[in-house]
Amino acid sequence: MQRNSIFYIALIATTLLLCVRLFYVQILNEDYAGKAERNATASEKLYAPRGYVYDRNGKLIIGNSPTYDLMVSPYLVKDLDTTALSELLEISVEEIKTKLVKAKKYSYYRSSMFMKMLPKNFYAKINTELAKYPGFYPQKRILRNYPHPGAANVVGFIGEVNTEFIRSNPTYSQGDLVGKSGIDKSYESILKGTHGKRYYTVDHRNRKLGAWKDGEHDELPVPGQDMTASIDIDLQLYGELLMSGKRGSIVAIEPATGEILAMISAPDYDPNTLVGRVRSKNYTEMYYDSINKPLFDRGILAEYPPGSPFKLVNALIGLQEGIITPNTVMTCRHGFHFGALHVACHCKGGPMRLKTAISESCNNYFCTVYQKTVDKSGNSHEGLDRWSNHVKSFGLGKFLGNDLPTGRKGNIPDAAYYDRFLGYSGWKGATSVSNGIGQGELVATPIQLANMTAAIANRGYYFTPHVVKEIKGLPIDSNFTTPKHTTIDPRHFGVVVDGMHEVFESGTARGARLEHISQCGKTGTAENPHGQDHSIFVSFAPKDDPKIAIAVVIENGYWGSRWAAPIASLMTEYYLTDTITRPKMEERMIQGDLHEEYRMQHLAIYGEDSTYQANF
Repeated sequence: MQRNSIFYIALIATTLLLCVRLFYVQILNEDYAGKAERNATASEKLYAPRGYVYDRNGKLIIGNSPTYDLMVSPYLVKDLDTTALSELLEISVEEIKTKLVKAKKYSYYRSSMFMKMLPKNFYAKINTELAKYPGFYPQKRILRNYPHPGAANVVGFIGEVNTEFIRSNPTYSQGDLVGKSGIDKSYESILKGTHGKRYYTVDHRNRKLGAWKDGEHDELPVPGQDMTASIDIDLQLYGELLMSGKRGSIVAIEPATGEILAMISAPDYDPNTLVGRVRSKNYTEMYYDSINKPLFDRGILAEYPPGSPFKLVNALIGLQEGIITPNTVMTCRHGFHFGALHVACHCKGGPMRLKTAISESCNNYFCTVYQKTVDKSGNSHEGLDRWSNHVKSFGLGKFLGNDLPTGRKGNIPDAAYYDRFLGYSGWKGATSVSNGIGQGELVATPIQLANMTAAIANRGYYFTPHVVKEIKGLPIDSNFTTPKHTTIDPRHFGVVVDGMHEVFESGTARGARLEHISQCGKTGTAENPHGQDHSIFVSFAPKDDPKIAIAVVIENGYWGSRWAAPIASLMTEYYLTDTITRPKMEERMIQGDLHEEYRMQHLAIYGEDSTYQANF
């Protein structure tokens, strides 16, 4: 009897323990329930469409278009006719077999990618035939689409993330796309959106049985935010047309806001060539094109001696430092002379005041101003540092802090630079007098030259150049809306602006003058040690209410008035009036071809046995 009691007590105790354990596992412990649910479900990523980008006038410049990945579930593939599938997909039988082996290694029951980013026309061709091949099905995704065949350096492109990127950015996963350059890179966090998920119930072999809980837990994708860029796409494309057959850059800025109106880099390319399955091949070809460098954004990466446009800054520094007044007269006798040093000049010569020195681009005048500025206090080190700080206040010699994903800062030397460069400290202003005419150790990017011109147009301040105009619901970064003031008093700008106006009226750019628009500009010729000099021009218009400031650099383009000035004037007229009143000038600029200059330069650098091929 006692043994029976012990047995029943043990049985009841065991039963109670099992009940408690089952209650804990099934009711209290959510982890077990979660594991059970996870084992019975699978998910499919729903790609979020990236935000659209419009130009300043509401024209779409970056859009989306659907594309499809061809997926395969190996467990469903039965009696596959590889020859027929090969003909349908236009790939070899061997490639099909290799892809299937890879898919099976990944998972026999889970789906994996068989072919990615099928072009729309290709997908339309194969879609109706896929029913003949169990296990193969399309999965929709979104790729970028560019309505205009230009502005590639501005709009940028997207590409697949790699393992290293995912490691640093865990919100991304394999197969995701990310901005690689241009606007799509700069504003990735705004444009990318949030991917969604669709959940399915699956059996023990991971075969889909239907929607899990009637889609109750599905996550819809959230599209990226749309944005408005500062670019005027019509002006951009017109600039690219004018740059046909040439290398160089055009950067146009709205002085009142710092908004970039156009940023042309030539040679350029159609951004649609870097979309989808052809992206890798086309990118590789352009990446290794070391002659034309279409991927090299000359507007923000190419560094050139600024040439004579830099005389404008030296004039303003001379006025600020009290070296000259607007009425200071200097006499040019074919250039600047200092002992054995001679800097030649091609102006008309004779005595001239500041305004005429600007319009005639007198080297003697500005070499003298520079020398006296540096040597002003008897301490050339202090003088050069003061000069350098003035120059940098125009945004030269430093990263501008714009919203473009790359760039270079150029070079504005200071006293320490020359101590290192020359190897001694006993130098004077005449030692680096080439800085007075924008040569020497000075280099600047086209966007810096355009920004410098905008600062002069505003009579002493600029806004950091940027390509964003509006993001709905979000404020613009204060860096782009806060003015940056130069170290020059506003009262000094009037005579310099008048001199720039005379450049068009009677000076070096009178051939690009417009009757109905008052333009202010400065021609320049930048020395090029490898070939013909570069043609440079900066300008703004109208004179008293500036709407556009522009910098043009034409590599190997001779002097500033030959190519750069006419192109800047045409861009200005097109932007301000939407018409062109000088069709012959326009035709000459469009048809102008500098390939022979580029070929000669290439042979001079790489030798007569080298191959030169122009792809633009």
